[in-house]
Amino acid sequence: MKRVKLASAVLLVGAFCVRSAFPATSYEIDPNHSSISFAVKHMLINTVRGKFKEFAGQIQLEEDDLTKSSVDVTIQAETIDTGFPRRDDDLRGPGFLEVTKFPKITFVSSRVEKQSQNYVLVGILTMHGVPKEVNIPFTYNGKMVDPAGRVRIGMEGSLAINRRDWGITYSKMLDSGGLVAANEVQIQLDIEAKKR
Repeated sequence: MKRVKLASAVLLVGAFCVRSAFPATSYEIDPNHSSISFAVKHMLINTVRGKFKEFAGQIQLEEDDLTKSSVDVTIQAETIDTGFPRRDDDLRGPGFLEVTKFPKITFVSSRVEKQSQNYVLVGILTMHGVPKEVNIPFTYNGKMVDPAGRVRIGMEGSLAINRRDWGITYSKMLDSGGLVAANEVQIQLDIEAKKR
């Protein structure tokens, strides 16, 4: 019985050492080669697209088992850009993001789930002062070494959210019915990160 316990203890220590020998690698999101963009239906007949110009974040990547990875991102809400300054001012204002009161949009992952051949990043998206769990299906595009010899990784993902779930309740209606700005927001993430 003692030999069995000793063998079990040795196996546990060995397993811990193996895991410790391959810790997650830290990467810093490169905003110059990444984008966080969105799309919203406008007046039922068109799609308005935009992006956030300033954001930063870290990825802890366990390449051999992505379910052990994590992500932490901060977006500067005031940098929203749809290519139309007056509309951008409206989006920064009290009807939408209220950036003076809520200057940052953050996402902090809680886990990564494997679903069939795909992965889903689960975490808390805090926007307009409201934290809410979201699921982000994503693809890991692998890693490369850039001309400067730095290791880089690429990921892309997308999700749809209802802005009303974050307290953004702008509801101006068209005379013919329907919202001027739809409740559903499509978000696209194209991320490149460099090894720290």
